Amino acid sequence: MKKLNILQQIVGCKLIAIVRSNSSAAALATAEACIEGGATTIEVAFTTPDALDVIKTLVDRHHDQALIGAGTVLDAETARMAILAGAGFLLAPNLNVDVIRVCNRYQVVSIPGISTPSEAVQALESGADFLKVFPSEIYGPEYFKALKAPLPHAPLIPSGGVSLNNVDAWFQHGAVAVSAGSSLTGPGAHGDYAAVTENARKFVAAVSRS
Repeated sequence: MKKLNILQQIVGCKLIAIVRSNSSAAALATAEACIEGGATTIEVAFTTPDALDVIKTLVDRHHDQALIGAGTVLDAETARMAILAGAGFLLAPNLNVDVIRVCNRYQVVSIPGISTPSEAVQALESGADFLKVFPSEIYGPEYFKALKAPLPHAPLIPSGGVSLNNVDAWFQHGAVAVSAGSSLTGPGAHGDYAAVTENARKFVAAVSRS
């Protein structure tokens, strides 16, 4: 998938579902449940066992209907492995310029983690496509308003603490998309994939109104 198409899908869907599980089988089932519920932009965290295999499998199965990315990409070596596995976008909780460079080299979308204006500017100057504000529950939606005052052009995505109760607030304060973890995919940890699908439907409806 071309980088422009990936950028458009992330902005169009406005929702990234975080899949982080204790087993590859649970991760696959959780991701499938998200896709069934209409949440078709999936982040597979590298804290998941055999994350590369999960990414490859999801890309093979759903390349025509879902966008699969990799999360918790902390270094350039991991970034390249994720890209070779088919990941169309990479996220991290931290800012690593080398990861951004690898993404740009292979025309993959980069979403580094930032928490300060200085990190935001450094990420943008390094070629980041979006900025993951993490952990966003510490700052709250009002922090987006504060960041947007000096950096109105910054494409912010909250990660951490995003829920159905506050999803509107993030968009009202300048988010281009939201990244949802336990509030969306959490039931998958207990094997309740029907609940994941229902959560996905609710989140898709919520972001479509924002």
